[in-house]
Amino acid sequence: MAAPLGAIFDMDGVLIDSEPLWHIAEVEIFGELGVPLDRAQTRSTKGMPIPEVTTYWHERFPWKGSTPAEVADQVVDRVTQLILEQAEPMPGARELVLGLAEVGPVALASSSPKRLIDAVLGSLDLMDVLALRCSAEDEAFGKPHPAVFITAAQRMGIQPDRCVVIEDAPAGVLAAKAARMACVAIPEASERTHPQILIADLVVESLREVDAARALALIEP
Repeated sequence: MAAPLGAIFDMDGVLIDSEPLWHIAEVEIFGELGVPLDRAQTRSTKGMPIPEVTTYWHERFPWKGSTPAEVADQVVDRVTQLILEQAEPMPGARELVLGLAEVGPVALASSSPKRLIDAVLGSLDLMDVLALRCSAEDEAFGKPHPAVFITAAQRMGIQPDRCVVIEDAPAGVLAAKAARMACVAIPEASERTHPQILIADLVVESLREVDAARALALIEP
């Protein structure tokens, strides 16, 4: 009898079109601190947990007043507000989550903090389906370290090499492959030729191109 299969979803840029909102929030909040970021620069930290992002920019542009941890909370608060006001589900994402849930366990593994994860899944009505939720804020290292994916696999009771990850960011794809998992990547257009994206097992423009059978075939043809 074959070992069971599992699926692990990233959240931002996979389930919901929130990546542009992260860029807006970071430019706003860091700008108020005198950090001269533009939206292109915020892409360099895409996929990293927000505490690592604020520490990264504080090391390069030291500011006075708020600590990096306090700034991280401000960014999350702003992103949450923007998501509830503006964000739309990614095409095909909900259908793929539900399709994979009919076959085996499905988990969420995100760099976002748990309070933001809960807000997003509540807005998508996926709280019950993605009841197993892992945040990199509970790990010693965020993506591209594979820790959050390995934790998700352990909590599902699935071997890492029997899991498929759905990701959009180069750091997330690298983390999935470091965890010995198959990976479907749905990068934004500007990142489709990024070297870390190209190590994914399947690269698509939209999750409408992927159903449960195609995703799981990456693990067990």
